[in-house]
Amino acid sequence: MPGKVYAVANQKGGVGKTTTAVNLAACLAEAGERALVVDLDPQANATSGLGERANGTSSYDLLDGVPLEELAAPTRFHNLWLVPSKPELAGVAVELARREDGERFLAESLAGAGDGYSFVFLDCPPSLGPLTVNALAAADRVLVPVQAEYYALEGLSQLIRSLDLVRARLNPQLELAGVLLTMVDGRTKLSADVVAEVRKHFGEVVFQTAVPRSVPGRGTELRHARDQLRPALGRRRGLLEGGDGACQPRLNHSAAASAGAWKCSSAARAPRSS
Repeated sequence: MPGKVYAVANQKGGVGKTTTAVNLAACLAEAGERALVVDLDPQANATSGLGERANGTSSYDLLDGVPLEELAAPTRFHNLWLVPSKPELAGVAVELARREDGERFLAESLAGAGDGYSFVFLDCPPSLGPLTVNALAAADRVLVPVQAEYYALEGLSQLIRSLDLVRARLNPQLELAGVLLTMVDGRTKLSADVVAEVRKHFGEVVFQTAVPRSVPGRGTELRHARDQLRPALGRRRGLLEGGDGACQPRLNHSAAASAGAWKCSSAARAPRSS
């Protein structure tokens, strides 16, 4: 069965996109799956988070047409590969915006990526610019981390409207894998209120599993903290492989900010953490 390409996207910064992409990929790799992270953020946090850096080639070259197999490099973690990023990627965003066909460069470069990897994660920059649009056009599914903070609902509504547009214009097969609540602080009323409000408005689109706020250790290397990673993973494959239960947006822009704008089966829900 071919692997799936997941865009980890949210136009807001600091919501846990990179942490989610890196940790999901690492835990799946540890479980025996071949996983690939493509760092599409010029800040290159996914690259440094895996203890790597771009030495020559990067995701810049991937968008320039260099074959994926020439760019994906093994990391120090077994079964985990990386296409690193570097600051020069910001210049590509400007070039893509000027090209008439610039929205589909990544989709062409990643064609067939699922044949070599079980899971491909595209770590997107904190914007809905050309790099994120390229990722959404290339992805099978999109995973949306949402921080449990005051403006989460507004940002999520805007993103879902944008996903509707991308699905209509560029990628009709794009599915919403789900919304993952991150940095949930059970000690505060604000966090609890935001979680309740997001679940109320988006219903089954939101994973039952939420990622609690914790204090990261020092250093840039990925920590093998399996007890913390697995709840975010939702029993590894179960969270991501929704099969027919993945959420598919109906092209109804007036209702895109409510749960009624999405059609999901109960199979799309992540299992509760044990």
